[in-house]
Amino acid sequence: MNTVTATTDKKQTIETDFLPLEGTDYVEFYIGNAKQAAHYYMSAFGFQALAYAGPETGVKDKASYAVRQHKLTFVLTTPLRADNPIADHIYKHGDGVKALSLRVQDAARSWEETTKRGAKSYMEPTRLTDEHGEVVMSGIHTYGDTVHLFIERKNYTGAFMPGYRPWSNPYFKPSDTGLLYVDHCVGNVGWNQMNPWVKFYEEVMGFKNILSFDDNDISTEYSALMSKVMSSGNGYVKFPINEPAEGKKKSQVEEYLDFYNGEGCQHVAMATNDIVKTVTALRDRGVEFLRVPNTYYDDLLDRVGHIDEDLEPLKELGILVDRDDEGYLLQLFSKPVEDRPTLFFEIIQRKGAKSFGKGNFKALFEALEREQDLRGNL
Repeated sequence: MNTVTATTDKKQTIETDFLPLEGTDYVEFYIGNAKQAAHYYMSAFGFQALAYAGPETGVKDKASYAVRQHKLTFVLTTPLRADNPIADHIYKHGDGVKALSLRVQDAARSWEETTKRGAKSYMEPTRLTDEHGEVVMSGIHTYGDTVHLFIERKNYTGAFMPGYRPWSNPYFKPSDTGLLYVDHCVGNVGWNQMNPWVKFYEEVMGFKNILSFDDNDISTEYSALMSKVMSSGNGYVKFPINEPAEGKKKSQVEEYLDFYNGEGCQHVAMATNDIVKTVTALRDRGVEFLRVPNTYYDDLLDRVGHIDEDLEPLKELGILVDRDDEGYLLQLFSKPVEDRPTLFFEIIQRKGAKSFGKGNFKALFEALEREQDLRGNL
């Protein structure tokens, strides 16, 4: 069992990390047409084909396509029949994130430690085996219909996991776009539900609340929300949690909750080491991004100080910049990637900064409101 040093204002204390997480193993999406979605993430985002599970591999009720780019793995799963909980999930929510899967050394221990602290079990520890070794999985419920799976794969050498076969197309191998790993995943929860879920992550998973934003931090003329950032003991996994706040009109979190029909994962933030190159590649492949007014850049350097990047490419692409005490970050948000105004992606490059772009909140949310207004949902 790992230990982490927790720093307080006056002293250091040694605390036991009962749920040592090694990072995000994969994000699983429940999708109406997983075959087409896999093609989209490959052609638009630069993922590569990795593995497939379905009737040909002995799975009769669903088909799953795993795609990968560096340390980013997405699993796109579709039901094969109507009488199926995956089909029910899609009917209720549309396409969206079902599982935020976390890499662990001991999936059984992870399940035991979290369920005894109050987590509702989703999957008891299950051992999957094939000729390449074994993967142990377990899982718990979190907000809405979303789950956390604990994945133990230290004794596995196959392409992805048992039940899958390697999958590739020798004629279609799109180049990557520089996306590296999951930086964080944001959950939208209902009115007055942020603090209960903060308590859940603290007590059940041992996370810490490292940043908090109230409606004074995240507000515009029309709408507001509140957010708290939860981090695992080692900092490898971060889950900001948003809830709506009172405003003159409907916030983007309220719009999400209305169209998703409940709580769920709002966006996945993906890290890059060269955001200009990555966003250019994504834009050229058809990914659409939110835009802030060009006036945002008039006093950018006065607000954030010196940055290594040229300002003009950032302005052309609409990339936002913010600084904290440890450095700065560059970020940009896609428009929703589904027909419902729910799931979107963030592209982020950190140059020392550990924060989440507080200085960009107003400009970002005004851009979101312009899109909401076009949909008639503001």
